[in-house]
Amino acid sequence: MKRREQARQIALQALYQLDLRGEEFGPQVVAFLRESTRDPEVYFFARRLTEGAWPWHAQADRLIDQAAEHWRIERMAPIDRNILRLATWEICEAPDIPDRVAIDQAIELAKRFSAAESGAFVNGVLDRVLRLAKGEAGVPASRTAEEPQAPDEPDANGQPQE
Repeated sequence: MKRREQARQIALQALYQLDLRGEEFGPQVVAFLRESTRDPEVYFFARRLTEGAWPWHAQADRLIDQAAEHWRIERMAPIDRNILRLATWEICEAPDIPDRVAIDQAIELAKRFSAAESGAFVNGVLDRVLRLAKGEAGVPASRTAEEPQAPDEPDANGQPQE
């Protein structure tokens, strides 16, 4: 297994634990990451992924909720939810990681750790997340579902708002 694949797997395990326990990133997570590998490169990449994705999971959840048709984030299997969070963070916050690599690695994690159909589900959701994040789905990348339109923007009928 390649180092970054191994690091993503370890980061996913840490995110899963944090999600189920409702914890903050702390010394226990660092200890888990250290105990999971002897390779410093794997450790540091897994730590970067976990330290980035977990504090950012509320933002990721909003994007995932927008992208996942007929699915709410809290209703998803915890493993799928955390695979999506990890990849969404990579897409939105890690410019050095190519988007397609983040998506492909997430699909592989889903195939390995989740249900048979999870790979296709993760692929579909992340393709929509990517379009949302890049502003290609008619929604600017910085806008979330909860944000109201600015007063100078037209409403759905093209009329100026008061």
